Amino acid sequence: MGSIRFLTIIFVLGSFSLLGAQNFELKSKDNNTVLTVSIKNGISWSVDKYNSSAIEQVNVNMNLDGKNLVDNPRVVSEVYNEINEMIVSVVPQKRREIENSYKELVLQFKDDYKIEFRVYDEAIAYRFVTMKKGDIEVFSETMDLSFPKNTISYFPKEENMYSHYEREYLVEPISDIEKGEFSSLPVLFAESNNIKVLFSEADLYDYPNLFLQKSMDRSFNAIFPKVVQETKPLPSQADRSEIITKEAGYIAKTVGNRTFPWRVFIISNDDKTFIENDMVFKLSRPLELNDVSWIKPGKAAWDWYNANNIYDVNFKSGLNTETYMYYIDFAAQFGLEYVILDEGWTESTTEILKSNQDLDVKKLIAYGKDKGVDIILWCLWKPLDNNLVEILDTYSSWGAKGIKVDFMQRADQYMVNSYTKIAKETAKRHLLVDFHGAFKPSGLRRAYPNVISREGVKGGEHNKFVGDYITPTHNVTLPFIRMAVGPMDYTPGAMRNGQKENYSKSFERPMSMGTRAHQAAMYVVFESALQMLCDSPSSYLKDKKTIEIISKIPTTWDETIALDAKVGEYIAVARRKGGNWYYGAMTNFEERNLKIDFSFLPAGEYEATFLKDGVNANRYAEDYKIEKIAVTPSTILDLKLAKGGGCVAIITKK
Repeated sequence: MGSIRFLTIIFVLGSFSLLGAQNFELKSKDNNTVLTVSIKNGISWSVDKYNSSAIEQVNVNMNLDGKNLVDNPRVVSEVYNEINEMIVSVVPQKRREIENSYKELVLQFKDDYKIEFRVYDEAIAYRFVTMKKGDIEVFSETMDLSFPKNTISYFPKEENMYSHYEREYLVEPISDIEKGEFSSLPVLFAESNNIKVLFSEADLYDYPNLFLQKSMDRSFNAIFPKVVQETKPLPSQADRSEIITKEAGYIAKTVGNRTFPWRVFIISNDDKTFIENDMVFKLSRPLELNDVSWIKPGKAAWDWYNANNIYDVNFKSGLNTETYMYYIDFAAQFGLEYVILDEGWTESTTEILKSNQDLDVKKLIAYGKDKGVDIILWCLWKPLDNNLVEILDTYSSWGAKGIKVDFMQRADQYMVNSYTKIAKETAKRHLLVDFHGAFKPSGLRRAYPNVISREGVKGGEHNKFVGDYITPTHNVTLPFIRMAVGPMDYTPGAMRNGQKENYSKSFERPMSMGTRAHQAAMYVVFESALQMLCDSPSSYLKDKKTIEIISKIPTTWDETIALDAKVGEYIAVARRKGGNWYYGAMTNFEERNLKIDFSFLPAGEYEATFLKDGVNANRYAEDYKIEKIAVTPSTILDLKLAKGGGCVAIITKK
């Protein structure tokens, strides 16, 4: 499956001059977005949206082998393209059929390089292309970015490029960000003219991640991790963490004839745009696999969050065979496709070819197969990287269906290449991959859809850590920023729920902040083709009404419609899988009244099964109500959300 291109128009136009500069203009199809590229002593571009400045000026350059590409740039050709194509997604995150419609400007320069610009109705993107012989060393890539006055940022500030990339979003004026502070991507900017700009990257291969650093009052610049040459183990975490002791003077050593990553700017005055967009997927390279029939999305019973707290059983729970047979029985009972064996199943965290003495992994895999449940195995990145082929061959020979790789924590060229290598090698063996301790999605899943999900998000596991908080406000910020660039393994499904005033921390028995319905709604609102059920099977079995709802919610979607959304405040979406529709809504700490307009439904009569906040959910967050209501496309319902509340509905045709 790939893309079907049904219209391509290619034509060449002249540029226009302004104050001695060569200028090129490209408008979106709806004429609301205007890109202006200026060539004078260097190369810069700017964007107007709805007749207002959205991005004031971006200066771009690359330094290859110690020489700047764009010193005295000279355009030798310009080509304008208009493209309309339909991409069919193997593992659809938002929709199965993705319309890819844009206008393109390709400027070729003397000295064997190009810059490609694309303008969509909702975004612009650019990338460098070089046509150099042999290998090159990339010393730097310049992107100096300026925003209008009074711009606010949602800034995922990093302390170090060596990171899990699990950040909160600091909401503050860009003028208040200190010079030199930097963030990982994606990052969102909200301007005073009501325009928002989300910045990230796509088609990231054989090249380091970009980080965004504050430079001047209203400006930022791109920075990159350098090529890592030597590391040593961190003494306190020698199995999983490193200290980088030597770096090269360049950020990448690569082939000279290549495309570089797309720099992506999603621009809109409607927050729903960020929920519905597929820009990173559209800008990344197409499917590399011939056979994708074995790739199976689904839900997984997960152990680590709930610390294997199984109860009402006649065996001692823990990292042992009996406990995981219980997980498998639970998964089979509710139609879950997977059980994950997380940290502790191996003999040690570095000896990952053998299970611990209390656990028979081969027996568990066989037991699961008999019940229609497959096993995914957790492993650390360091031992996997040291012995990739043997480990994957072994797991595959046992009958495992995937791996969860953890603690990468780097974003340099070697690590980016390691992700690609793992994706390729697992695909050869028909294994899924879930990356944890990972940088954000940057398009790998389009080429290798066995990369089923990824962390790089401050998710539910942080409920376990003292001094750390996952608030409802954070939860309704994620869909507009982190989730806008790809699936996120947030790990929802907490069954111990509390409001702010009665919330408490416990590593062994974690509690989520917000209501039970808030957690249930995540299964529709949050996107992950491998979706976790984080809490203990015993807790779900104690309250079967919740599991009976969330177990029926798919993990991939044929269609997504953002109904109502405001970053950091609330979100309401409708999604379709086959002939069924699903509704999910979540709010921050504020009680909220929403209207559900069912006009998104095709003609017909439907039954909607709701799980929504109970009348006492503001005090007792676990209070919820199940309700069945007959609806049609003309139905409009009033919905009341509690503080940190939510609602989920499964809508089936009568």
